[in-house]
Amino acid sequence: MHEFAHLISEGAGPGRSAFWSAFFTLVGTHGLHVTMDMIWMVVLIVQMLLKTGTEERRMRRLACLSLFWHFLDIVWICVFSFVYLASVA
Repeated sequence: MHEFAHLISEGAGPGRSAFWSAFFTLVGTHGLHVTMDMIWMVVLIVQMLLKTGTEERRMRRLACLSLFWHFLDIVWICVFSFVYLASVA
């Protein structure tokens, strides 16, 4: 958020160009995904420590988190590759 505020104060806001608009959208969305996933991880760690639910349910939750995290890896690699290729074209 500090970096976003600094960029906007320097005149590089999302309304300045398509590049900055895409930059703020992509980086902001990426930050939101990482933040939400970190919250999810903390909740799962607490559930594991408190041993809430059955072992099978806890393992299923961890598997879902793992699949989600790796799915986001693939999505962001594709998104940033597309943005890079579009910027050099």
